[in-house]
Amino acid sequence: MTRWEPDAKGRLQIAAIELFMQHGYDAVTVDDIAKRAGLTRRSFFNHFADKREVLFAGSEELERTVIDELNRLTAEMPPLDAALRALTTAGLTLARYREGAGIRRDIIASSSDLQERELIKLASLSRAIAANLAPDGVPNQASRLAAELAITTFTNAYDAWMDQPDGDFEHLMAVAFNELRGIVDTAQPAIRTAH
Repeated sequence: MTRWEPDAKGRLQIAAIELFMQHGYDAVTVDDIAKRAGLTRRSFFNHFADKREVLFAGSEELERTVIDELNRLTAEMPPLDAALRALTTAGLTLARYREGAGIRRDIIASSSDLQERELIKLASLSRAIAANLAPDGVPNQASRLAAELAITTFTNAYDAWMDQPDGDFEHLMAVAFNELRGIVDTAQPAIRTAH
């Protein structure tokens, strides 16, 4: 009888990260990851749909945190403020992943497949935010724009947070949004509205 090993998911994640760093994402197989973790291929698929998901395992938790916070805030705040506050709150929960965040970013940057997956995850989060900002869950243009602006702010703040180990995520969100607002405020749109 096989002895039960605690935290199989965590062991698989550690094994995958180590292998991705040593050999590159594309060269590593699910079997390699399972073997390094001392588990079976079946154990791997009990926790992850594919090897990409090892790097995106927390995205569902992030989305849940954002939506829970939005549901608490939307009656009190304008859509963009609510989306920014919800993403800031969710971002603060990511502090426990700070140590591996830069490594994860480097691995994702090394693979177009992973970059595409990250964009898909961010687009999904943006749609979820927009749906929860709009009345009756039907996204309108304002809620979609608010969601996209908030996601842009979040990704820039998160990137800055990885580069500044002592940085305060809430402050970095404010800085990123102020930079975005400055760009928008100084823009001279070339598109004219029809009268």
